[in-house]
Amino acid sequence: MNIRGDRAAFFHLLVNTLLVSVTNFTVWFAITFYVFLQTRSVFATGVVSGIFLVLTALTGIWFGSLVDHHGKKAMMQASAGVSLLLYAAALALYATAPEGAFQDPAAVRLWVLIVLLMLGVIAGNIRTIALPTLVTALIAEDGRDRANGLVGTASGVSFLVTSVISGVLVAAGGMTWVLVVALAVLVAALAHLAAVRFDERAPSTVDGAADTAQPGRGRVDLRGTLRVVSQVPGLGALIVFSAFNNLLGGVFMALMDAYGLSLVSVRAWGLLWGVLSTGFIVGGLLVARTGLGRNPVWLLLAVNLVLWAVTLLFPLRSSIVLLAAGMYVYMLLVPYAEAAEQTILQKVVPYERQGRVFGFAQSVEQSASPLTAFLISPVAQFVFIPFMTDGLGARAIGGWFGTGADRGIALVFVLTGVVGVFATALALRSRPYRRLSRRYAAE
Repeated sequence: MNIRGDRAAFFHLLVNTLLVSVTNFTVWFAITFYVFLQTRSVFATGVVSGIFLVLTALTGIWFGSLVDHHGKKAMMQASAGVSLLLYAAALALYATAPEGAFQDPAAVRLWVLIVLLMLGVIAGNIRTIALPTLVTALIAEDGRDRANGLVGTASGVSFLVTSVISGVLVAAGGMTWVLVVALAVLVAALAHLAAVRFDERAPSTVDGAADTAQPGRGRVDLRGTLRVVSQVPGLGALIVFSAFNNLLGGVFMALMDAYGLSLVSVRAWGLLWGVLSTGFIVGGLLVARTGLGRNPVWLLLAVNLVLWAVTLLFPLRSSIVLLAAGMYVYMLLVPYAEAAEQTILQKVVPYERQGRVFGFAQSVEQSASPLTAFLISPVAQFVFIPFMTDGLGARAIGGWFGTGADRGIALVFVLTGVVGVFATALALRSRPYRRLSRRYAAE
């Protein structure tokens, strides 16, 4: 890899981000497991996912502005510090709650706990915006796709570790040990980051970019960000396409844990996700090894076509083996899609705007998911599950598709996959796809 800047600093930042991601993913997995096990409510777990996605959508543009207007290291430190304080408050609330206080899905104390933890996890999103901009600053253009693959590998490692940790810790002691471990890791991450030194280059020194939007400095400057997006042919369409994918992806966020936990125990589900996450690691390493080829735009859409085909196929039978195989393929290919989108933005967007554009993309792409997450949980609970348990669906297709609550959720996945395959096929034939491909090649 051809690296410009401080190579050691890049890898230290990658390791530090891995530590914090372990913390946040552990809390995320754990609170979802815990809420379902305490309340046995698919609706409640869907609302938890919806809260997470709403907060992500609302904060992305603001976080991107903070990253562009302040030191990258300072914002990474602030992110970890805020998470630390919120997790500490959540631990105090949890430790002082009476027995059985979290079993009622309508309990105020339960939702205060959820919101505190979700805010702590969301604060970590500042890092997901800052790190790609640091890839631009520290790594030469011809090596950024491979560096993005390493970032994806770090995300996969965090999934591998946290899925196992959260399942085991929740089974062993509810949320107590989850939060104690999270606090310890965050303290260690802050201490490590304080010792890391690197040159935060001025925008004008990176790829010759000049900041043409200084009047927006110090504020969110949404208008200027929209102008940058509109000036790149096809970039707006790419962000809209990703938002549509996340609209469908909200189904996974809301229902996957309920589906998996209907097939296996919480401990087995956590361990299984640990195994599945190796696919994310392998996929990231493959990107780091081979790169993304000459046209990451085409690769992004092709990968999405395969991902939705997998979504269509794995739920056809009530089988943990099919679920595991489908999700492994899914995890193997996701790093290619994520690295492709990051590489495209890093090349066609000026450095001084990348934080805001990454944040804007995050907000737009995530804004669709809350709608799905909020709506699909009650629809699954009150429509699809009865439909496939003793309703018309069970009588019509239950003979070969199966019946019961898990088959109701599976039917939602199948329909989602059909829509995703159709939409991606249309995108591959669209004019914005061809325009963005030509712009990337021209750059």
